[in-house]
Amino acid sequence: MRMSEFIVREAISASVSAIQKEAVIREMVENLRQAGYFKGNDADDVVKAILKRELLSSTGIGEGVAIPHAKHSCVDRLVGTIAICPTGIAFDSVDSEPVFVLVMLISPQERPSEHLRALEGVSRCLRDKNFVVSLRKATSPQQVWDLIANHDRA
Repeated sequence: MRMSEFIVREAISASVSAIQKEAVIREMVENLRQAGYFKGNDADDVVKAILKRELLSSTGIGEGVAIPHAKHSCVDRLVGTIAICPTGIAFDSVDSEPVFVLVMLISPQERPSEHLRALEGVSRCLRDKNFVVSLRKATSPQQVWDLIANHDRA
């Protein structure tokens, strides 16, 4: 599954202000809410679902990357966003290193296979070190989007 199929362009952040794990998750969910993908209370529930998932094991997969994700009934299709943390944040990553690039996924509860395909696609993209380095250098949401679109076409 290509990232351009579910990343919400209007919710991309090229420079998050949060410096803690929960805060960056809240900021990313708020970006999706502002783009019209959640109602007020739903956003809080989505944050709780993602944090509950993080308790199972960190979605910080190493190499400066995290893929926070959850399934939730408030969405009727897979949605996602990307956040770039220029200074890095502690995310309890498997390699104990800071996270600079986060890709968030929220999918309907009744579509687990779609959720897994999206996770697989994101993981494959983020294993491309050059792609991750390019994302880290992006200074605008448009640059992030262009990188995604170009990577999907490759």
